[in-house]
Amino acid sequence: MQPYFFPYIAYFQLISAVDIFVIYDNIKYTKKGWINRNRILQDGSDKLISLPLKTASDYLDVVERELADGFDAKKLLNQIRAAYLHAPYFTQVFPLMEVILHYPEHNLFRFLHHSIVKICSYLNISTKILPSSKLNIDHELKSQEKVLAICQSVGATHYVNAIGGQDLYSKADFLSRNIALHFIQSELRVYQQFGAEFVPWLSIIDLMMFNSVDEISDDLKNGYTLL
Repeated sequence: MQPYFFPYIAYFQLISAVDIFVIYDNIKYTKKGWINRNRILQDGSDKLISLPLKTASDYLDVVERELADGFDAKKLLNQIRAAYLHAPYFTQVFPLMEVILHYPEHNLFRFLHHSIVKICSYLNISTKILPSSKLNIDHELKSQEKVLAICQSVGATHYVNAIGGQDLYSKADFLSRNIALHFIQSELRVYQQFGAEFVPWLSIIDLMMFNSVDEISDDLKNGYTLL
């Protein structure tokens, strides 16, 4: 999977469901995805938060992108504080936000990798996380062939992907390499936010601010269907 900025619960369900999670560093950065942005709850509706990046070529990989020199971690932390100060788990979660956003690293991939590892630790997810560039494969491969090569390089017998990948991969092609293909479909759980209408599928920040680690652990184990 690509690295994402404070991704939503389904991303962590995927990490939790597997033995090895391969995170792409040598894949093209995409502007309109969720690599450096996400949504939090602010004043009853969803608001974007983002990591500003240095201007660079559209053809660079994620690991070749850098945070902008003007990135103001304190400003972003203040936005998160204002949004969630009165949330029930603010005092537990906000120190984690400080550790993540004050991480002294301007490389986009390494910054995101660190944030994902830290959140996994908070949520008691022990899955091994490997950057894709560390694997001994032909990195010029694309799409399904690259995924198959990654699976074979780590000796995988099962490959689990997000539900959005159903149209990208063939179960028959995976079975021909003795690999079972599965997809995770997350189930929406409505939880108490601030009393207004529930806003679904926000960043993991929102879930952590309103739910205990035990409640989230149940989401990680039981909050999805494996297809």
